[in-house]
Amino acid sequence: MTGDSTVSAVVDEITALGPFFAVAVHPPGSEPPEPWQPMSRTLLAARVAGVGDWLAAAGGQPPGAVEVRVAASVAHLGLAARLVSPALAAAVLRSRALAPGFADLRWQHAVGGPIPLSLPHDAFAGAAVGSPSRLADELSSRLLDGALRELADAMGEFSVSPHILWGNTASAVNGAATMIKAARPDLTARTRTITALLLERPPLRDASTTTPDGVFRRRSCCLIYRAAPDGKGSLCGDCVLSH
Repeated sequence: MTGDSTVSAVVDEITALGPFFAVAVHPPGSEPPEPWQPMSRTLLAARVAGVGDWLAAAGGQPPGAVEVRVAASVAHLGLAARLVSPALAAAVLRSRALAPGFADLRWQHAVGGPIPLSLPHDAFAGAAVGSPSRLADELSSRLLDGALRELADAMGEFSVSPHILWGNTASAVNGAATMIKAARPDLTARTRTITALLLERPPLRDASTTTPDGVFRRRSCCLIYRAAPDGKGSLCGDCVLSH
């Protein structure tokens, strides 16, 4: 296991990139005190309901006006971003494949911003991985096919298709990369390389594409436009429906 000072340095460097990267750390095999809790069907349902009510209020609609699957897709996109962002940052900044198990994650219920996330201390263990290609392999097999697949499976219970959920995950990867490049322009080339390699690997291989001029486009829609009154909201910049 890496020492406490090393973990603190990694966490500080990641967290400095912004709120979607911020993480707390708890000892492995222990339970951090409330309000931290493991992800559960109850917590997911509360998150989906809270996001639905927030979207409805933003559109001047009553609670319950937004379709459950729309709220679930938007909630999933936010949760996927919370897992992807610190992991991509650790890969770019420290050449580490940060991929904690889903059961080891701890969350706090909060609506209106990035949901608080705590990782086990031993998620930071292990040596740095040398090449960007190996980093992408590790993140694909351990994070995308691990915690993010479990999250997608859980959110699928709210009638959101896997096509949309993996599109959300690809969008979260691209969003994290955009934030890293904005915060650390000196890491732009490395961020682009690792991101492109990750998006080429399963299960994201068919979830997005890159235009000839280098613009990211997902191959699905997160459905947020349907949250507006009469389902006539604006489309996201990377949406398949806007092109």
